[in-house]
Amino acid sequence: MIELEGVPELIDPVMICAFEGWNDAGDAASTAVGHLDREWKGEVFASLDAEDYYDFQVNRPTVALEGGVRKITWPTTRLSVVRADTGEQSRDLVLVRGIEPSMRWRSFCNEILGYAHELGVEMVVILGALLGDTPHTRPVPVSGVTSDPDLARSLDLEETRYEGPTGIVGVLQEACAHAGVPAVSLWAAVPHYVSQPPNPKATLALLNRLEDLIGVRIPLGELTEDSRAWQLGVDQLAAEDSEVAEYVQSLEEARDTAELPEASGEAIAREFERYLRRRDGQPGPGGHATESGGLAEGREGGTSGGPGAPYLRDPSTGHGRPRKPSPRDEMAKDDAEDTGGAEDETKGPDDAQDGEGQDASHREDGGTDRGGDGDEGSGSGR
Repeated sequence: MIELEGVPELIDPVMICAFEGWNDAGDAASTAVGHLDREWKGEVFASLDAEDYYDFQVNRPTVALEGGVRKITWPTTRLSVVRADTGEQSRDLVLVRGIEPSMRWRSFCNEILGYAHELGVEMVVILGALLGDTPHTRPVPVSGVTSDPDLARSLDLEETRYEGPTGIVGVLQEACAHAGVPAVSLWAAVPHYVSQPPNPKATLALLNRLEDLIGVRIPLGELTEDSRAWQLGVDQLAAEDSEVAEYVQSLEEARDTAELPEASGEAIAREFERYLRRRDGQPGPGGHATESGGLAEGREGGTSGGPGAPYLRDPSTGHGRPRKPSPRDEMAKDDAEDTGGAEDETKGPDDAQDGEGQDASHREDGGTDRGGDGDEGSGSGR
């Protein structure tokens, strides 16, 4: 029996989970949960026993000196609770952050579900990140998947059809399904050619999609500036290597071609409605970021993904190469004219099509067909 002391009665609680390792390319998912914990000052109320789930030769404990006293920190999974209060609305989030366990995955999932049951959690959202053939110059693709057909229809998610090896994200989602707990996985695609952590742009994309899913505006703090700096840094690296620049350009062309069928009336209308919802809302502390990593303020030369924004630097000139305008650009332009040309303060319809996951291989746990040895911390997303 799980006994919870000092945890108040929660308001519409949602459990948000992320695990370092195989399902966390660029540390994007675990950083997102860490950001929520930091911004809303989470209080840890439980930790899973490290002896039960971790091989300490794979995930070694660390030792540090605190006031001249040696202290050992063991790898584990911790649970904290935060009150997501934006003034207009509030709900509680149960944050689960840890490392993918080395053993006893079924017991691990059952213990987490035990806490979810005791806390009255209404839905479990598991964040993950995978390596994919996606260019860093485009908005980060985020796919939302579930194994519940009714939940897929009600939340406009993909119903998973994946078969093959999976990680703790896939196992936990399936355990939730068997327990009758609504569960969703959100996956961000990280460019495989720049996979080293951190990746603030992918973290922002996950937080934006999570914000839409749970209906709470998330303060972004310094993530917007970090994302902009990350993209500028990768732009410079690509500009210094002509082969990398050509490869990125080929990924851009493939991405644009793959997205052409999505330019249907229904898809455009869906994105435009989402744009209007964000415009009507008030940005959280630090501004509201687009998935491309820039503040959605229509700044010329920014990385917000708006019309005319530079994406790939030309190695010969060092200048940004603007992408071709899309039908959504025209729609955004018409809307701006109708409103007197006011600058948008929220994400426009030119941003990523969240949840479409065009660069992923439609895998249940967001993995791709790309090879990899699956070592701990590799973030291969399999």
